[in-house]
Amino acid sequence: MRELLAGVTLLAIAVPLNIGYAQIAGLPATAGLYALVLPSILYALTVSSRQVVASPDAAAAALLAASLGGLAVAGGEDYIALALAQAIISGIVFLLAAVFRLGFLADFLSKPILVGFVGGLALDILVSQLAKMLGVKIGAGDEFVQQVRDLVAGLGTTNVWSVLIAAGALIILLVGRRIAAALPWALVVLVVATVVVVLVGPARLGVSVLGPVEAGPPALTWPVIGWTQWLQLIPSAIALTVVAMGEGLLVSRSYGEKHGYRTDANRDLLAFGLANLGAGVSGGFAVGSSTSRTAAMDQAGSRTQLPMLVAAAGTLLLLVFGTALLEDIPSPAIGAIVAVAVFPLLGIPKLVALWRQDRFEFAVAAVCFLGAVLIGPIAGIGIAFVLAVVNVVRRAANPPIDVLEADGDPHTSLLDAAPDGVETAPGVVVVRLAAPLFFANSGAFGTAVRRAVEASHPAHLVLDLEAVTDVDVTGADAWTGVQSYVAANGADLSLTRVRPGIRERLERLGQLDGVRFFDTNRAAIAALSPEGAAHDRR
Repeated sequence: MRELLAGVTLLAIAVPLNIGYAQIAGLPATAGLYALVLPSILYALTVSSRQVVASPDAAAAALLAASLGGLAVAGGEDYIALALAQAIISGIVFLLAAVFRLGFLADFLSKPILVGFVGGLALDILVSQLAKMLGVKIGAGDEFVQQVRDLVAGLGTTNVWSVLIAAGALIILLVGRRIAAALPWALVVLVVATVVVVLVGPARLGVSVLGPVEAGPPALTWPVIGWTQWLQLIPSAIALTVVAMGEGLLVSRSYGEKHGYRTDANRDLLAFGLANLGAGVSGGFAVGSSTSRTAAMDQAGSRTQLPMLVAAAGTLLLLVFGTALLEDIPSPAIGAIVAVAVFPLLGIPKLVALWRQDRFEFAVAAVCFLGAVLIGPIAGIGIAFVLAVVNVVRRAANPPIDVLEADGDPHTSLLDAAPDGVETAPGVVVVRLAAPLFFANSGAFGTAVRRAVEASHPAHLVLDLEAVTDVDVTGADAWTGVQSYVAANGADLSLTRVRPGIRERLERLGQLDGVRFFDTNRAAIAALSPEGAAHDRR
């Protein structure tokens, strides 16, 4: 019973939001409703997560509008066909990612990147919804700056009734959430606002309404577009997939860990792929994960995918028997519902936290935010990936490198000061690299070794390779330079705690000629020191 009630709640939340997201995407309301039927069924039956809700979301709607705006007129037959084709391509990309087990790629979208990118999309959406709430006409599909200009220029045409309806909707949504969070306040807003408009008359109020909604279940179809258009849609479909993949897998993993069940990233990718294919052939549009709806289902106590099946069945009944109830829904009420749902996606508290925690990470988020707003979501996702790579290389280029040496007392060991029980002795310096040795940090590694030799003039240098998991060709060249430098300064070189795979790798690269190996115990280290060597000679 709890799962059935959660399904009814999901239906009440999803219907108004999906209608709003369809409008953001430049599609008819039915596209948002169709995306709740076949895609939900396919996803619920194949996903590994017990709780993640799949549906079109704000990010998908904004990306779709931005990518298709220059290819066709929003709302037209060609535009709808392109949206369906985009969902199909996105589904294929998801399926390929599942087949080749590419779920790990989602890890490249770090928290700062997701916060900034989704926040930028949210700001773009909020401007369009604010225009709805004020009754101001702005250009559909225009860039963010132009939309802001249109909004400011149209403030003189603000419709008082639109403002009153939007204000009432906001009060109900915000206050209602505090009084009884479990109630579907978005549905309450739609019902109340629609009743008011019907009683007074939309023409008399001057308020725009949703308009006629085509009745009937979704029908299987295939978008008929040219091959060049299919190719044009590939970049935007990949962008949609990447965003949905990053957010969806993160949400799936977090709820699995929270409630103690296992999830499979590649199976989730398969489910997203089937859901998007289902959307593309049944009149919907691109599907991703819905963080807000997943949270609502978690709060309702749902621990299965049954609510998605219930919502799919309820939406189908609405499409067959109840579309007439949707025609007089006022646009300001839809704008208020979407605005309340999207506002948390701005991520302001998260941006403040990033500013306090790490200024570079904040800069990454800020660049992604501004990129999504000012140059468009598609270019923004490209910037996000570049920043992800830059961030990885920046961190890898400055790895932790420990340099251990005795304090000058021949009877003192640094056992207590050295990590993981590594010891040293007078005349012996231990250098420990805590990262793979590759092109990005090879220079830092060589510099650290040279500085250690110049500062201590040791008789013996020991390289602790326990934390080195890989060596590339550039790293091998740096290794050769280190060997030559140590030898030129009259010191011997030894290796310790070398992983078997790394030892084989170094042998293949020809880097072990004349290099000794030993354990990091007290006797082995002491034997390398001048005192130990003298004792051995005695």
